[in-house]
Amino acid sequence: MLKEIHFKNWKSFKSATLYIDQITVLIGTNASGKTNIVEGLEFLRRLINGKEVQTALVADSSPSSIRGGLKWAALKPENQFTISLLVEGNENTDYFYSVTIELASNQAEIFAEELTGIKHHPDSKEKIHLIKIKRTGADSNTKFAFEADYSSKERIYNPESLLALSNPHFSILSMRDRFRNLPIPKTVRVGINTVANVIQNIFVFNPIPSNMRNYTPLSGDLSYDASNIAGVLANLPKDKNFEDILSAYLKELPQGDIRRVFAEPVGKIGNDAMLYCEEEWKKGETILIDAHTMSDGTLHFLAILVALLTRPEGSQIVIEDVDNGLHPSRIGLLFKILKDICEQRNIDILVTTHNPALLDNLGPEMVPYVEIVHRHEETGTSQITLLEDIDKLPKLLASGTLGRITMQGKLERSLHNAAKSLDH
Repeated sequence: MLKEIHFKNWKSFKSATLYIDQITVLIGTNASGKTNIVEGLEFLRRLINGKEVQTALVADSSPSSIRGGLKWAALKPENQFTISLLVEGNENTDYFYSVTIELASNQAEIFAEELTGIKHHPDSKEKIHLIKIKRTGADSNTKFAFEADYSSKERIYNPESLLALSNPHFSILSMRDRFRNLPIPKTVRVGINTVANVIQNIFVFNPIPSNMRNYTPLSGDLSYDASNIAGVLANLPKDKNFEDILSAYLKELPQGDIRRVFAEPVGKIGNDAMLYCEEEWKKGETILIDAHTMSDGTLHFLAILVALLTRPEGSQIVIEDVDNGLHPSRIGLLFKILKDICEQRNIDILVTTHNPALLDNLGPEMVPYVEIVHRHEETGTSQITLLEDIDKLPKLLASGTLGRITMQGKLERSLHNAAKSLDH
């Protein structure tokens, strides 16, 4: 699982760290940099899935191209950016992965990659250098070179094994299937596979209700916009009780009563599916509707449920404006479901919100998991601050709820005043 994400010269960030928990809530004004965080994770996922660097930045439509493409990927006037991750591993070992991208002449290439194991002992930490490669020159045809040779307890590690695969256009982690016959120590293989699997399981999710109302082919994986939700639900094993689980969670959403939500194949061949809902508005009267008639809020809520219940355990789900289309009185229900399912299925979720109602439903126990994205008053660069690190937070919360003080802009003013004090 992800533990930390570090950004250096990425878009609007000069240097910032985001701490990841089972539920992480990002808040901040418009243009503060929240979406830049989401896009940084999406860029890494594409890169580790085998995309060329340039394609990952500008030519992918799933979910969308990174805003600004090559021109704005690095904080001006820099021509490099670095994104790093701290990943939780097994046997008391974490892994730190870092990739630096160089932008020049309308091209994007990998300048350096590094992977380090961090072994936790009772009273100390031990760093195990697994990969550290760096370009030796500006020529795009120049091969990578290892800065140093590292050894393992199993055997002397010959870095030439990985060096032969190094390519300025592709991440070395994306080539791990080609390592099978290479003389690479187990410690290196485990580190590469652990980090690559975690990054591949990042799911940047943007459910769009208008895309969910059509017939869709049967499918095994939910798309980034949930447009194939009917095909996914109709294709689920019938013995897993998904329909009962979904219906139970959705029961309290509308003013009336949702009795059943389901999808089933349609047509003579049955390759496509449609989403259906049975609603009860009068006692004893059930109305059957399909996705064409379901409300945007219901579809958005349903899509989040399906993502939580169908993504592989250990996934990191990222959702912007998680409460989009929901009535304020139903925000508490959404957050309860997020907490319940994430805990049951070992899934982490990172959400952004502007909704005071959601913040008011978090409760004091969630304060450590709320982070504020904001702009430095003087430099304009984006920063990330843990809510609990605000010096005057108790006084602020005494003046109103978290949602209220956020809506009034008091958090940003407090951060601005603290920054001015430090500058002077």
